Amino acid sequence: MSSSPLSTLSISATSDPKLSDPTQNQTSPKLKLKLSPKLNRWHRARSLRTGRRLDRPSSPNQTLQTAQPSPTTLPVREEKDNGDGDGDVEMKRSAKEIYMVSDGTGWTVEHSVNAALGQFEHCLVDRNCSVNTHLFSGIDDVERLIEIIKQAAKEGAMLLYTLADHSMAESAKKACEIWGVPSTDILSPITEAIANHLGVSPSGLPRGAPGRDFPLSEQYFRRIEAIEFTIKQDDGALPQNLHGADIVLTGVSRTGKTPLSIYLSQMGYKVANVPIVVGVQLPKALFEVEQEKVFGLTINPMVLLTIRRARAKSLGFTSEMMSKYSEMEHVREELDFAGRIFAQNPVWPVIEVTGKAIEETAAVVLRLYHDRKQKYSMPRISKRY
Repeated sequence: MSSSPLSTLSISATSDPKLSDPTQNQTSPKLKLKLSPKLNRWHRARSLRTGRRLDRPSSPNQTLQTAQPSPTTLPVREEKDNGDGDGDVEMKRSAKEIYMVSDGTGWTVEHSVNAALGQFEHCLVDRNCSVNTHLFSGIDDVERLIEIIKQAAKEGAMLLYTLADHSMAESAKKACEIWGVPSTDILSPITEAIANHLGVSPSGLPRGAPGRDFPLSEQYFRRIEAIEFTIKQDDGALPQNLHGADIVLTGVSRTGKTPLSIYLSQMGYKVANVPIVVGVQLPKALFEVEQEKVFGLTINPMVLLTIRRARAKSLGFTSEMMSKYSEMEHVREELDFAGRIFAQNPVWPVIEVTGKAIEETAAVVLRLYHDRKQKYSMPRISKRY
């Protein structure tokens, strides 16, 4: 098994990116607004699940930064002198390291790990068992793979990998056994199961490999068309085209309509979004299109206030402008106004986006969208999701 000096290795590493969440990305740290205990727990869990970023080497000769391994990852007792000669004993818990390795983009392993970590939020928050995740994508040769495993051994990390090449996956497994790194092969068990079911051997090539040919399919052009449509229909533009949308989102400003629209469009759905503003009449087309296409978005007023104040500050709003946009009285007025519109249109499902990532809200929208198309169920009047 070959191994080259760590200093001559160039590895592309990125930390686990956060899920799109307007309540997290736009909250100003200077605002002292008291959120609900449940929302605070959610924010703390999301922050603890976020891994630190490894430095990306700028050249092949740049040294890859590695953390010195600690003897154990169990709580470490430290004495702290308080000045009177008596030492206070404090407990510090080291963060657990998780390495994610992929021969492609790393999307599969990254989302699998995030989904799994969601089952441990009680530990991440209550017991402070924080986790650092590191993604190594585009690992297509054994030498680079072995160096990552060596680094994982030094840091006491576990290794999770999706390697399409069977020989690469076997090398990772054997190297982890030799270096004592706990590991899990995420892709191979699923691939083998499908191969047995189909009676066909897998190609062993990662997605995007030069040997793979992906013709531009009808689905590809449908997605491109959906993205172009969604961008043109953003923020209430061209209301006369609402009839061409698969999904129409409506709600007050900063409820995440635009990012949710873009996310859904990348899945092939034509999405339009229409803002609800006090004193501004909604376009007639919103009430003329097929009403089962329309979905309302709402949010907790305290969270919306926090987002708007951060947004107003980033845009350099004056005090007078902020009073019209990011004051609690105005926020409640807009939400009440939107609530009355939702009540007048009971066919529209109303989705509560507070504490939800974009993916979670999208999952609710798509479940209701497909249920309605199949006539499985209809939402009750003013039902919240």
